[in-house]
Amino acid sequence: MKTGLQLRLAQHLTLTPQLQQSIRLLQLSTLELREEIERAVAENPLLELEPPESDGADAVPPSSMAGSQDGERILDSDDVDWSAWDTGADRSAQEGLGELTASLSAGDPDVTAAAGSADEGGGEGLIDASADPLDEGDLAPLAEDWSSVGSGIDRDDDGPELQQSRHETLADHLLAQVPMLHLDPMVEAVLRALIYSLDDDGLLDTTAEELSAAFALARPIDRQVWDAAVAALQSFDPPGVGARSLAECLRLQLENVPRSNARNHALRIVAEAFEPMSKGEWARVRRIVGLTEQEVAAARQMIAQLTPRPAAPFADVSAFALVPDVIVRRSRRGWAAELNPAAVPRLSVNRTYVDLLARERERRATPLATQLQEARWLVKNVSQRFDTILRVSSEIVQRQQAFFDHGEVAMRPLVLRDVADALGLHESTISRVTTQKYLACPRGTFELKFFFGSHVSTDTGGAASSTAIRAMIRSLVSEEDPANPLTDNRIAELLGEQGIVVARRTVAKYRELANIAPVSQRRMQHRGVPEV
Repeated sequence: MKTGLQLRLAQHLTLTPQLQQSIRLLQLSTLELREEIERAVAENPLLELEPPESDGADAVPPSSMAGSQDGERILDSDDVDWSAWDTGADRSAQEGLGELTASLSAGDPDVTAAAGSADEGGGEGLIDASADPLDEGDLAPLAEDWSSVGSGIDRDDDGPELQQSRHETLADHLLAQVPMLHLDPMVEAVLRALIYSLDDDGLLDTTAEELSAAFALARPIDRQVWDAAVAALQSFDPPGVGARSLAECLRLQLENVPRSNARNHALRIVAEAFEPMSKGEWARVRRIVGLTEQEVAAARQMIAQLTPRPAAPFADVSAFALVPDVIVRRSRRGWAAELNPAAVPRLSVNRTYVDLLARERERRATPLATQLQEARWLVKNVSQRFDTILRVSSEIVQRQQAFFDHGEVAMRPLVLRDVADALGLHESTISRVTTQKYLACPRGTFELKFFFGSHVSTDTGGAASSTAIRAMIRSLVSEEDPANPLTDNRIAELLGEQGIVVARRTVAKYRELANIAPVSQRRMQHRGVPEV
């Protein structure tokens, strides 16, 4: 081949750093944006968060913070305490886990392999001194270190107001029960480690080997010590905590139920037919366990009262408070959208540094000048983010005026392309704007994606929204005769009488999306007997 040089003219689309930042900020939720801004302010001395009443240089335009057209107050940024989003319980758990790591690291590696045995009757762990040459004195330093783990949980020295306001976590609840068992120091040490290793549901998804590796122990945790710690954990309240599988979680909860035939049958089903039970194959369950239909029905009713998430009562719902990005209010011209001031940060560039750089024009290549450019980019992109959210929200509200007046039954069909074409934006941009962005109105708080629904044809040649059809199905089911519930075919016929042409399988799909049970289950529920 002959070598040569060629000149070609081509066009390439390049995403500048500023455009990449703009796209990334657009898809962040309100909380994620706040965290991103706080991180940027900590790293860039030219950025600062101003109070709502100040007007700094390059700040987000005050128009985005304006109230409603009638002058009525909507929200003040002081109404939202952003520091409250950091869960104090999570911080205390991390601190306790750090103490736990230090305690293990400081212990003698030979001590970590001390043998123990579980008391099957009471769930307490006892160490057999004859099983290991290590004497009680060798265990003392490690036990003393581990006994201090979680000591920060005690709040006896705090005032009553602080104790009442502090949320009790699952770790707090479990650590308070540890001293009641009078366990061997090594078993208690592993037990405290297991408490901090539970997942959000209160289940145990770690093994002795993984825990040993996590704390860099020289020798793995002795199996008897591990079994004793797990048995002690599973004896704690709430029932089911510390289970290593869903089947074990249900079994632990059933063992705390008073003895009865239904309880014994439920234990058999969980132990012998958990897989078909989880799939709802109750006819197969009857064949496996050899019980009658009534016995399986009673056991199923008992199993339905159990929970797969023992830690649910200890969830701190205050840490997941939702701050809507947009507020919808009625005006003289109809419903209108406006930005929520509590969600819009007052980000600005520090005027002192701007003036300093303006006086030193010959030194614009300094790192401070680069940080100034980055700060201005961030302020501009944050402003552009909220402007885009407001444009998209206003278009959605304009197209869904009937929803705010009459509810879901009046929802109009709407897809991303409709809004994108109306605003001159790309569908991917509309998708980013409507994901994890919320709208507050008199009917509640909704994600912006809620207002989008596919088209379903009507006999008049028009279209109905799938959201409206689901609302109509819920309305029909709520008004049905409980003794003679509506079948999917009958619901399709009733919708057809209203001009909406849908097939039976479409009704079944929308009914499932609306969390409405099939006709057979609704009929059995009316009779007071769970379906088998």
